[in-house]
Amino acid sequence: MTYVYDATDIVMGRLASKIASQLLKSHQSGNKDKVIIINVENAIISGKKERIINDFKAKYELNHPRKGPFYPRMPDRIFKRSIRGMLPYQKKASGRAALKAIRCEIGCPSHLSGESLPENHISGDISEIKKDLPERFMRLGEISIAMGAPGHRWKKEKGEA
Repeated sequence: MTYVYDATDIVMGRLASKIASQLLKSHQSGNKDKVIIINVENAIISGKKERIINDFKAKYELNHPRKGPFYPRMPDRIFKRSIRGMLPYQKKASGRAALKAIRCEIGCPSHLSGESLPENHISGDISEIKKDLPERFMRLGEISIAMGAPGHRWKKEKGEA
């Protein structure tokens, strides 16, 4: 079974922990569930903008250009990296299998847009993690642009809505 989650206006950490625990339980029980997260550039991180950008830039600049550790700039890679931090991917086979079963998408692919999902796809339940927007937050796409990622890939043009 493939679960589809829409990350628009959802706190990234809450959604990442839900997905990580769901996939770990699934792979430990023998099911081979997969997860697709769409619109990851619209996921939010709560806090002051200056602190968020400074934290992410510090993680990105911590590395050595050739030796690592490497921290991503693109929103889909940042989201997958945050899920990876919640999985035992180095110690357990179930953690590695769960990490391989995650796909993060910038925007919404054409086969997942619309009212009905393809066969064997289910919309993920986010009712317990869906909360009102916090007072201070930043979207993952804005953070990526501040880190130097090419924002033209997901940012709407000024003429569009």
